[in-house]
Amino acid sequence: MRKLVPKPFTFKGGKRAVLMLHGFTGNSADVRMMGRFLQDRGYTCHAPIYKGHGVPPEELVHTGPEDWWKDVTNAYEFLRSEGYEEIAAVGLSIGGVFSLKLGYTVPVKGIVPMCAPMYIKSEEVMYQGVLEYAREYKRLEGKAEEEIESEMIEFQKTPMNTLRAIQELIADVRKNVDMIYAPTFVVQARHDHMINTDSANIIYNEVESPEKEIKWYEESGHVITFDKERDQLHEDVYAFLEKLNWKE
Repeated sequence: MRKLVPKPFTFKGGKRAVLMLHGFTGNSADVRMMGRFLQDRGYTCHAPIYKGHGVPPEELVHTGPEDWWKDVTNAYEFLRSEGYEEIAAVGLSIGGVFSLKLGYTVPVKGIVPMCAPMYIKSEEVMYQGVLEYAREYKRLEGKAEEEIESEMIEFQKTPMNTLRAIQELIADVRKNVDMIYAPTFVVQARHDHMINTDSANIIYNEVESPEKEIKWYEESGHVITFDKERDQLHEDVYAFLEKLNWKE
């Protein structure tokens, strides 16, 4: 098998901690470059990998947001147990939704939701994304096209209860966004075809924090951390973190 299995990471910097959360069908690689960038500037960055991610797609469909939320809260508690008292949350896509959920569940220093959905265009769009992910995973494993096609036929027979559960998670978080008082920097790619980009306006308008900002990245798509403007994004997230009222 050629595919490298992604792992969670902890990049140790200073006493300021950043919990970095990947997207649905993604893994810690989604936020790895940003993690290294922030580590170089004195931040400790930790990224978990949610259950069913970074492993064969057949395992993904037997997990759901409840499992992943547990992974997120465990990652937060890991940082606390390591002595980090002040933690900011940065998340891509569904990771952005989880960063918002952390914002009204536990103490966080600041929140950066990146391309975080407040509603999905359709379950079909998500389903197509899962199929593309599954196919690409199998290619990276070095399987022949014939074998991939036969496995994909089987894969499509599996019920996708996960997608409905994701919709419910998003709806629940959207209802509670006005309970967020932590400083928030809303990041949205203009060419995001995975989610409805008005989600960014909903988050910005409904977060109750007096310290909030929003930025649109005109040349980027949904996985903004890998796209053309990623260097600018790194600088902007760093600038936002530097403005927070850290104790140290």
